[in-house]
Amino acid sequence: MRIRIAALGLALAAGWAAAPAALADEALAKKHNCTACHAVDKKMIGPAYKDVAKKYKGQADAAAKLAEKVKKGGSGVWGAVPMPPNATVPDGDIQKLVAWVLAM
Repeated sequence: MRIRIAALGLALAAGWAAAPAALADEALAKKHNCTACHAVDKKMIGPAYKDVAKKYKGQADAAAKLAEKVKKGGSGVWGAVPMPPNATVPDGDIQKLVAWVLAM
């Protein structure tokens, strides 16, 4: 019983530790105006982040591919509306955002 309680405690602590990182990445998405076109769980102008994560799940090159799309923009993958380039967003922020989206 003690082992189960300890394991539960560790799992809860890990979840609480991850929560601030997720909130920070959501704040980063807001800072760079990603949320003007995207939401976590519903399609807006662009796809929902969860749909992006689902589409790229298991692809080894997904992070690099998405980071390039965020930086340079793209079209045709999710419909007729193109994603504009985000050339002014720092590469480190793009990497954090892409990792956050893919973790959904």
